[in-house]
Amino acid sequence: MNFNLKIYTLLSFALFLVQTIAVAQENIAPLQYNPNTRAANHKSFSTMKTTALTLPFFEDFTNYDIIPDTSKWQDRQVYINNTMAENMKSRGVATFDALNQYGLPYDLSSATVLRYSDSLTSKPLDLSTYSPSDSIYLSFVYQPGGFGFTPEKQDSLMLFFKSKISSSWIKVWGKSDSVLQDFKIVMAKIADTNFLHSDFQFRFINKASLGINDDVWNLDYIKIDAGRNLFDTLIQDVAYTQNPSSILSDYSSMPYRQYLAAGSSERASTFKSVIKNNFQTSQNVSNFGYEAREQVSGTGLSSGADVNRNIPALKTSDIVFNTYSTSPSAGYYDKVVFENKYYLQAPAGDASKVNDTAMGSQIFDNYLAYDDGTAEMSYYLNLFPTLPGKIAIEHHLNQADTLRGMAIYFGRQVPLASYKYFSGVVYKSIAYGSSASDNIIYQIDNLQPKYIDTINHFWIYKFDKPVPMPSGTFYIGTIQPALSGSDSLYFGLDRNRTSSNHAYFNVLNSWSPSLVSGAIMIRPILGQPISGSEIKEVASAQFYNYSIAPNPAFDRVQITLNKTPYNSHYSISNLWGQTLQEGLMTSSKQEINISELPNGVYFMHLENDGKQYPVQKFIKQ
Repeated sequence: MNFNLKIYTLLSFALFLVQTIAVAQENIAPLQYNPNTRAANHKSFSTMKTTALTLPFFEDFTNYDIIPDTSKWQDRQVYINNTMAENMKSRGVATFDALNQYGLPYDLSSATVLRYSDSLTSKPLDLSTYSPSDSIYLSFVYQPGGFGFTPEKQDSLMLFFKSKISSSWIKVWGKSDSVLQDFKIVMAKIADTNFLHSDFQFRFINKASLGINDDVWNLDYIKIDAGRNLFDTLIQDVAYTQNPSSILSDYSSMPYRQYLAAGSSERASTFKSVIKNNFQTSQNVSNFGYEAREQVSGTGLSSGADVNRNIPALKTSDIVFNTYSTSPSAGYYDKVVFENKYYLQAPAGDASKVNDTAMGSQIFDNYLAYDDGTAEMSYYLNLFPTLPGKIAIEHHLNQADTLRGMAIYFGRQVPLASYKYFSGVVYKSIAYGSSASDNIIYQIDNLQPKYIDTINHFWIYKFDKPVPMPSGTFYIGTIQPALSGSDSLYFGLDRNRTSSNHAYFNVLNSWSPSLVSGAIMIRPILGQPISGSEIKEVASAQFYNYSIAPNPAFDRVQITLNKTPYNSHYSISNLWGQTLQEGLMTSSKQEINISELPNGVYFMHLENDGKQYPVQKFIKQ
């Protein structure tokens, strides 16, 4: 080989390797938890038999609840939302995944086993007066993936009809192995006399790998009626497809005082919603506009209207208005909410009036946020064992303020990350661009990831002292220590964030801008003193050193403590977070019998006086 060619080949390979490593440093993962459905499904739910529904049946999931409408559906495992689907036909979809009605994986111990997962079962429909000649069709649209992960080869979405013979369920349609696409229409004829009875039901169900949740299906526009044909595929409907956008240009939320300090620069020049014409002909939409008012007092802030717009068949149209500058008075630290309502007057023959209105709230509270509060995926770093991993999110202040803490939305992971630890950090600048070194203003160590089921699902870490901040730019983020067991932490990722994510990461001792689309859900908290979420204290550094030997082990391991008190409690968990063995330390060197544990990977946990100590991994052979 020519020498120059050899050098060129080596350089090309080196460049490819560097690029590969750089890309691999950031990663995304499926959600392993949905706190929205967990909170919603603690509500009461009637299972009493009701009067059978009659035709026509129509559902477009346009409501502001996250569980199915109980007047139409008898189970609540799917997630009703406005964030998981792309290019929606109407605001709201039903999402099928591998999480149960409480937002948790159906079976953590069977991560790769395929089983029936979410189901959506209708209330009974009375079809006893119909015959095959009435030409009854059920139609719906579906989309694999959306803003979640697309289904894999073995995953599927299916439709079943309930037969009057032994009340058995008959599969009439199924789809598997799909890539991300726009919504597709399906027409299913109900002609078999076994289905034309007084207690007819239909059921959608997906098959998924229960412990992974990397397959998502979105469902919308379900219609059943007589007198249809195979080509009756369109829902005659003009609908809003999204909530009104934020009136802010960059943040999704910020303190009201920070907004007032620079309202003209913080406001977006316009805000909008989107209308979709689902008719097969162009439609004139009249009397569309918006109204804005302050939530508590109901005081009107602004309004805008237009008279008429022609929207071509099956096309969307952006409804754009100039943002308003009205700023009602409020206390310095008060929470302020602007309610924005978009409306339209639909044409004759419109299938649904509910989706002719879209509501959105602009929240001004005690935090800075780029995310909208919902996660569609998880974000994590691929760390090198001997180097720390760092994340920094850039923010700005329009006037001096006080940092009180940080709120983090963690993505659950398997094995559970509850015993990993990290530091919360505030930087004045990071060593990227013109800055030669990191300028750390404040750091709080030995934090642990936790999960919460309250209204906003963020875990709040209170700083042990207030951090005065001048106006200008700062960064807030996390450090995952080297050799700590914090090999990766999952952070919520809001995939609906389309502009800059302001995020930077550091895995190889240098900062790089994030290439992942979406907002990493870490928020600084400002203003008055706050209360942190309850969390056990992590032991101080003098107790960090303890060892497990031998590793790998066979039937016994020995724990050797440093300065940890002898009466520490130990527990051993598996990869799924299940505690399999526990006991009490009675000496600084204690032998533990593990002969009854199956061969595999395990985690040792130590706790004393409410303090939790770094988790160590060991292998049993």
